[in-house]
Order: sequence, then structure tokens, then C-alpha cells
Amino acid sequence: MAAKRVLVLDDDRDLCFVMKEMMLVLGAKSCFCTHSYQELMKHETEALNTDLALLDVNLGDENYNGLDAYEWLKKIGYNGEVVFFTGHARSHPWVKKALEIPRVKLLEKPATIDKIEMLLQ
Repeated sequence: MAAKRVLVLDDDRDLCFVMKEMMLVLGAKSCFCTHSYQELMKHETEALNTDLALLDVNLGDENYNGLDAYEWLKKIGYNGEVVFFTGHARSHPWVKKALEIPRVKLLEKPATIDKIEMLLQ
């Protein structure tokens, strides 16, 4: 199986850095990080060239969240796997909405290395 190219969208820059390094150590071909919905939109080409998008549900922005990022990715023709990444409970309205999307997974923070490694398979 070919190594996956990964997109990580998370407003926590330190966590994003750690996730990027972990993805690379675990065998990802590449890992591209963005920290906001607006920044993601500026990197359409890079986003479309990934196989896995790991989207934080809460981006710390009262105007945009990971669900908005998901909708934008689908609008531009993203065909990769999407996983929402969150520290919120499953009862949170955004998490509930994310769980209603077909073929989308949810990874809860903090995630174990085993769970992250499974995403790369």
C-alpha cells in the first residue's frame, strides 16, 4: 500500500507540529498543516494533493469550524478520506453533525499512536 499524503487542520500550532512529525515517523509520505479555515483555502492545490484530511472540529474561530472546512473540501472536489479530530464530547452539536456525515470518521483527542497509525493504513 502506498504511503498516504496527509492534511492536518488544527488551530493549535504545537499540536499540529506534533501530529505532522508523528505522521511522518509512522510512515506518511508527506504531511501538510494549516491552522485556520482561511489558511486552508489559500492552499487548495496542496489540500487536493492529500489522501487523508484530519480536521479539528473546533478551530477556535467563531465564524468557521472543521465542518466548514469539510464542506469546502468537498466543494473543490476533494476525494480523500476525512477524519474529524476533536476533544469535544459526542454530544456537542458540531460533533453530532460530523457523525452524521457518511464515510467520515471521528478521532477523539487525545488520540493514541495506534489509532493514528491505523489512519495511515
